[in-house]
Amino acid sequence: MRVAIVLVLAGLLSWVTYWRLERLGARARVAALARAVAWAALGLLLLDVTCATPAGPGARPLVLLDGSLSMTAAGGRWAEARDSARRWGEVRLFGDTRPSQDSLPGFGRSDLAPALAAAAASERPVLVVSDGEITDPTGVTPDMLGRVGVRLFPRAPIPDLAITRLTGPDRVTAGDTIRLEAEVRAYGLKPDSARLEVRLDERVLVRRAVRLGGEAAAVVTLPVATHGLAGAVLLSVTLAAAHDAEPRDDARLWLVEVTPTPGVVMLASPTDWDGRFLFRALRDVAQLPLRGYTRIEPGRWRTMETLKPVSVDVVAQAARQANVLVLKGAAGSFARDTRARGVWLWPSGEGGETLIPGEWYAVPGSGSPVAGAFLGLPVDSFPPLIQITPIEPASGDWVGLAAQLSRRGADHPVLIGRSQAGRRTVSMAADGIWRWAFRGGSSEQAYRALVASTLSWLLGGRDTSAALAEPVRPVVPAGRPVVFEWRGAGLPRTLGISVSGAGLGPADSLRFDGAGRAELWLAPGPHRYQLEGGGAGLVAVDTWSEEWLPRPVTLSERPVPQATVAGITSSRQWIWLFGIAVVALCVEWLARRRLGLR
Repeated sequence: MRVAIVLVLAGLLSWVTYWRLERLGARARVAALARAVAWAALGLLLLDVTCATPAGPGARPLVLLDGSLSMTAAGGRWAEARDSARRWGEVRLFGDTRPSQDSLPGFGRSDLAPALAAAAASERPVLVVSDGEITDPTGVTPDMLGRVGVRLFPRAPIPDLAITRLTGPDRVTAGDTIRLEAEVRAYGLKPDSARLEVRLDERVLVRRAVRLGGEAAAVVTLPVATHGLAGAVLLSVTLAAAHDAEPRDDARLWLVEVTPTPGVVMLASPTDWDGRFLFRALRDVAQLPLRGYTRIEPGRWRTMETLKPVSVDVVAQAARQANVLVLKGAAGSFARDTRARGVWLWPSGEGGETLIPGEWYAVPGSGSPVAGAFLGLPVDSFPPLIQITPIEPASGDWVGLAAQLSRRGADHPVLIGRSQAGRRTVSMAADGIWRWAFRGGSSEQAYRALVASTLSWLLGGRDTSAALAEPVRPVVPAGRPVVFEWRGAGLPRTLGISVSGAGLGPADSLRFDGAGRAELWLAPGPHRYQLEGGGAGLVAVDTWSEEWLPRPVTLSERPVPQATVAGITSSRQWIWLFGIAVVALCVEWLARRRLGLR
């Protein structure tokens, strides 16, 4: 349209000039035509008119090359995949959030979806080169693969014997026994048995034979006192003499802190059904050392595990140094000298509190830290509580559970929590909630979830001896970062850190995200760290990784789409248009000279 307008205006102006202003008529038709052509060319150049060019071949493909550790596992085809990817296009590694600084695979994950989402912004054809063992198959939708080609270099099946899982406590006390549970699996092998060894540095602490049958679990126990363990202990659980093709999945590290005092202490006086079920639930859900003491007879305390007699001084010391103190019945006097960050009080009349018996049905509170324990569960149909102690929440307290007498009347708070002076306190003013656990089913799930949520909230209280940040897990697999979580007061801020160990990462500070977490990438091996403002510890990066284990191929090969790109050109790129303008002006000048004009 603009081209047509320019042509019409150029012709009209030329006609007005020669026929109306200079009144030359048909004698000047050559000069008028030349001027119209020159003005049309100049008008197109001034407007810079653009138009599309025919579609042509697309740009060089963008090749997403799998940079996970599985590409270099035994049977992997990393060199072949890398060389092919370089021939096919521009190579970018994918697999994890860590920026890749070299061309070697070092990612502990094979996440493909983020790389595909980033490549979608490009108009270039995309080619994925992988062994097909990606870790986020559900996140890779068919729409994301619509214009993506896939070339697979699956690793060859190899015989392998591996430790697939290792669980155990993160913290024990000096008199505890460390209980490690290892899961061993054979791939392509059918051995009758294997031998597990637990090592501390070069010293073998325990040997244990494991009878295999596809996948086998073995439990290894280490009495702390017998082996003289103390402080931060980095244990290595190893498959001895495995003689398989992939030795890097034959050993795993486990870091356990041996402390002189327990993490959670429960005192019950006297022991009732609520106390027994609560102790059992705490033992099941807590990842901290647990000690329980009960007063069955006046003035005499016993352990809740073995009923072994203990002195009052031992009980008082445990209560004073616990992280979380649970007091059931007439044991509230031990709360005065405790340094615990969380205290769970459970009065039941022994201290002279008012008791109101009856059938009290629980009503969940809203907006409390324990509200998630009751989501989707019919709490009003759970067994009723047998009695309550009237309590009134203060300003700023949260109510996690209330109760109604025979499902009628007003709600009476029975579970409240408060945070004051750096300590968190929860009060449970109802008896009979043990019936939920005894009944089983959804009520038992709610009971365990309630105990876990309450304990988690109590542990979130400020610990004056703790650092501003702590590692979420002290041992991480190869190719994964050590994640630190902010524990200080106020909003997270950048925190300086110094690390000693072999193959240090480049990070010298922790930068926390909106969730209060920061990542630190380190080389395999143990590392001691020192945080700005105090706080130190031991972390380790294992040589073990899930990437070493054979996994199913979840990608299938797809041809690379033949993309074409439609180009755009402008009138100022047309050199011939400049020539037409110059030639037309020259012709007009000659024609005007013949007419005797300037």
